[in-house]
Amino acid sequence: MDGVLVNAKDWHYEALNRALSDFGYLPIGRAAHLAVYDGLPTRKKLKLLAASQKMDEKLFEDINRVKQAYTHAIARLRCKPCMTLAGMLSKLKSEGYKLGLCSNSVRGSVELMMGQMELAPYFDFMLSYEDVARPKPEPDIYLHAMERLGVSPDEALVLEDNENGITAARRAGAKLLVIGDVSEVTYARVTAAIKECNR
Repeated sequence: MDGVLVNAKDWHYEALNRALSDFGYLPIGRAAHLAVYDGLPTRKKLKLLAASQKMDEKLFEDINRVKQAYTHAIARLRCKPCMTLAGMLSKLKSEGYKLGLCSNSVRGSVELMMGQMELAPYFDFMLSYEDVARPKPEPDIYLHAMERLGVSPDEALVLEDNENGITAARRAGAKLLVIGDVSEVTYARVTAAIKECNR
């Protein structure tokens, strides 16, 4: 979702740093966020941060709750319907493709952003990191999605934009289309990748 269907990376970055600041912790630098934390669930980010900052793990749930509240506030302001993506997803559905969404975000963020963008109806289902035991970069979310869709890894094409998601897709054995940013997610590019997979 983030970085593939919606440009929300900065929203998560901004929300987490605001929450960290509220609790008296140092913010994450942008370069470090992109290199280490991008695409990870907030709880995982906090565990990694605990090693570099003396963080009280008892506060993790409160920090996470505040971060999610900031993320949702930002999403309500900035997340708008996208007819280009809606058209692409609608066309793929009409051609018989099964579509699942797999995100390392919390379920509330997935439902809010996809609802605001009016994209939720095009997916057979939407999974968050809360639906699996191990989030990306582990393959669990993609394996679970393929099982629900009734497809094998060689029948699945995953669109991913960050290293944690790319690693998860590869570990799941799926075909992969690496996305630079949301503008690259087009019907022409996705169908070209599908054709390439079928060769």
